[in-house]
Amino acid sequence: MVVSRRGASAKAPRTQFESEPSHRIVVGDCVAEMSKLQAASVDLVFADPPYNLQLKGELKRPDESHVDAVNNDWDKFSSFAAYDDFTRAWLLACRRIMKPTATIWVIGSYHNIFRVGAIMQDLGFWVLNDIVWRKSNPMPNFRGRRFTNAHETMIWAARDESTKYTFNYEALKAANEDVQARSDWLIPLCTGEERLKGRDGKKVHPTQKPEGLLARVLLSSSKPGDLVIDPFNGTGTTGAVAKRLGRSYIGFERDKTYAAAAEKRIASILPLPGATLAPFVTAREAPRVPFSELIERGMILPGTKLVDSKKKHGALVRADGAIMLGDKVGSIHRMGALAQGSEACNGWTFWHVETKKGLRLIDELRAEIRREMTAG
Repeated sequence: MVVSRRGASAKAPRTQFESEPSHRIVVGDCVAEMSKLQAASVDLVFADPPYNLQLKGELKRPDESHVDAVNNDWDKFSSFAAYDDFTRAWLLACRRIMKPTATIWVIGSYHNIFRVGAIMQDLGFWVLNDIVWRKSNPMPNFRGRRFTNAHETMIWAARDESTKYTFNYEALKAANEDVQARSDWLIPLCTGEERLKGRDGKKVHPTQKPEGLLARVLLSSSKPGDLVIDPFNGTGTTGAVAKRLGRSYIGFERDKTYAAAAEKRIASILPLPGATLAPFVTAREAPRVPFSELIERGMILPGTKLVDSKKKHGALVRADGAIMLGDKVGSIHRMGALAQGSEACNGWTFWHVETKKGLRLIDELRAEIRREMTAG
């Protein structure tokens, strides 16, 4: 099937933002304004488009009190076809500015997410996951004619099938007590002080998303310094979280009231200290440090005795970087395996050196060298 790419004309003027934008909100139509960004310049997209809820009238509780539901004009479309055209246009605008390594998140409800997902696949996006945001405090179904709608769905997709995208798997797993992060997220609705309100005490925006949700999105699929965009900025939750997490941000918003509230909100955010945002480096990704470098740096001297944690086995450090266990000579790994009578051993986490403060893993010495290497 041939997919029509209805982006901006090649003759259309291209106004480029700064090469390293900080945190800004552009007031205007997202499709028109995104056409001014340089192609393949964005690392991550988070989109919270209108859901096209198709509300036919006011929503009331059983006691006839009014429910503050989404009845804004920006959520109203004349037909499903009109909504599909709108969806196709903004997705194409996003796809043009996404880097080959970029991914996109789109959040929605049962009203729209299936239509959005089908269009994304038609346009060439490659779906990676659907994430269920399960609300711990959902709004009840007041009419009692349906199940309580207690979740929303997020589609996470790569620009195309061959995309080599960012996924901070090890960091997510470590934060989840060394268990793989799942595709169902239990996070409460935006309430309390986090909810932006006007002078009249009413909500500034009816569908403000919780910062916890955006934090998990950005931490899972972007890196510090990445450029994040949100075509439907609203009250700036994505921008606030992006700034706090050391990401750059551009948001697009047609409503000047929402934009003003978001600008004020983002301006008050202080980025977290750099050390708390440093990328999670796995053992496989860490700089290689041979055991001999510990000897060359004088951290372990030739003739030092290495022992296991129970001091059951002892090995002599040689000047050439090998170690001697009895009359056998080999690497820290091979001699560690020999000592245990096993086929393999990670010598870094098996052998210790004795210090005045007790036993110290040789892996801790390697970590010191790695910190110096990455700091430089």
